[in-house]
Amino acid sequence: MRKILLYTLTTLAAAGMASCEDFLTRDTYDQIGSDEFWKSETDLELYANGFIQKMIPGDGTITRGDIYADYCAVDIPTDLLRPDGNVSPDNQTGWAESNWTNLRRVNYMLDNMHKCRGRVSDEIYNHYEGVARFWRAWFYYDKVQTFGAVPWYDFTIAASDKEAMMKPRDSREYVMDKVLEDLTFASTYSPLRRQVQPKARRSSTSGWRWPSSRASASMKAPSASTTRASRRPNKPWQAEYNADNKFLREAAAAAKEIMDKGPYSLVTGDVKTAYRSLFTSAGLLTQEVIFGREYSKELSAFHETSWYYYSPTYGAKIAMTKKFMNTYLTTRGTPFTDIDGYQTIDFIREFDGRDARMAQTVISPTYKMKISGRERLYSPNWKVTRTGYHPIKWSIDDDADNVLSKAASWNSLPILRYAEVLLNYAEAKAELGEFSDDIWNKTIKPLRERAGVDGKRPTSADPYLQQYYGLSDSDLLEIRRERAIELLLEGFRYDDLMRWHAGELLNKQWYGIYIPAMDTSYDLNGDGINDVCVISGEAGNEPGVTYIVLDDSKYSLENGTTGRLLYTVGRNFEEKRYLRPIPKTALNINPDLGQNYYWR
Repeated sequence: MRKILLYTLTTLAAAGMASCEDFLTRDTYDQIGSDEFWKSETDLELYANGFIQKMIPGDGTITRGDIYADYCAVDIPTDLLRPDGNVSPDNQTGWAESNWTNLRRVNYMLDNMHKCRGRVSDEIYNHYEGVARFWRAWFYYDKVQTFGAVPWYDFTIAASDKEAMMKPRDSREYVMDKVLEDLTFASTYSPLRRQVQPKARRSSTSGWRWPSSRASASMKAPSASTTRASRRPNKPWQAEYNADNKFLREAAAAAKEIMDKGPYSLVTGDVKTAYRSLFTSAGLLTQEVIFGREYSKELSAFHETSWYYYSPTYGAKIAMTKKFMNTYLTTRGTPFTDIDGYQTIDFIREFDGRDARMAQTVISPTYKMKISGRERLYSPNWKVTRTGYHPIKWSIDDDADNVLSKAASWNSLPILRYAEVLLNYAEAKAELGEFSDDIWNKTIKPLRERAGVDGKRPTSADPYLQQYYGLSDSDLLEIRRERAIELLLEGFRYDDLMRWHAGELLNKQWYGIYIPAMDTSYDLNGDGINDVCVISGEAGNEPGVTYIVLDDSKYSLENGTTGRLLYTVGRNFEEKRYLRPIPKTALNINPDLGQNYYWR
């Protein structure tokens, strides 16, 4: 991110805590004297910019938030899914003092910024209050997704306030209602401050992320009525907090506000490159990107994403599954799975006539990388991918400066995009029973047409998607298809599965590319060099070939000697895993917090 976004609040650095009981009370920022601070707009801006430094997601969260979702095969499952029960109240984290520091920072500003009253205009004051309340909503949204019910605090807790520190958790519904209040305030007052800023400062001041986040949180909150079953197991929704589907209507309204009034539109152009340009460009493409992190080679501001996705020794060895890749449509707008014999179409032909995002998301037979300054065809790296579908969405296509082997990536990373706004609006209206041709044409159609796909609205449900999701509603199925493909690996998928009560998809078998025969080497991109061979015995020595040995307990073929490659790693998603347990360390301090239902 640009240096201007890396404002360091040296006077606000977090101090060490004296005891566990202090987790909600202490930080050096509360030592800022009223005589020295909170005098001007500059003070408000300085403090507010500190939230960007402390709270904006890093590259790992932005680009790897979904690596443990249903459409990814990885070497090692997330702790929450491990069959050995690696997550328990005894080892769960997320409730230590450091996990609440950002909330204290936000509430400290809200408790003290009134000292600027009369020294700044009401417009400026409300703007910065909106900024602070946005970050408080951001904080609590994450907490609710993780733990469900959590205690709500909208003030800075004094060390002497034992009652506040030892209060029980507030209901998830109550907290999300407060989150919505904060986002609504920010949406009301802060967008007015959007102005043309130097490029480096755009994401620190753009107010349009507030309504975007309001739409996103309202749609994706675990308490929204799109949730098929509660992440608060065995307890029904408290109706007073969601009268008339409030969260869905707020999601739709916030999204529509941006669609009607915002300055955003989809990045278009060459269907073969437009989509991926959003994720590999040096600067944020602010035509579509509402909020993001900027990186810069010139400023030596790098991240490690390309390294993570290409390294055979670092990371989770992420690969997309064939079951998911099958959901990419043909350019005619018809399901790939309607093609006779689709099950046996080999990798080198699988991308033909498909949604252009497919070849912009994973390595295809036509993918090229610049190696040592020379562009050449580059096949899936079987030392990294476990299925043959090697992600490239976030990666730089050039090994210059060793971007594939160290933290040297310079491409900027979107966090909120206009595409998500369209998808939120479509799903909210579909869930409300208010979907129409007009809404389809404003939301799903332009996303597909950007990828070279016929944007017509299907008249019947796709049987493949019906089996995939267990739904029959054609519009909802197509919206889910589009949401998964468009927002792939942007940190939405896992949360989507949770709110849809579709966690069981995390247990499904992982499938890889189709293998016509064992003991035969295959050229996956037509460059004349064989790439992979599936065997049952000892590996051969053909140059360039990766040998996949079936006697490895993780690999097998669907039909024994032919068929889809099966990659198996033990996972166990069950009902209690919709939420994490409350840590035992927190319960020892405050038993009134109570434990989540299935973790007791």
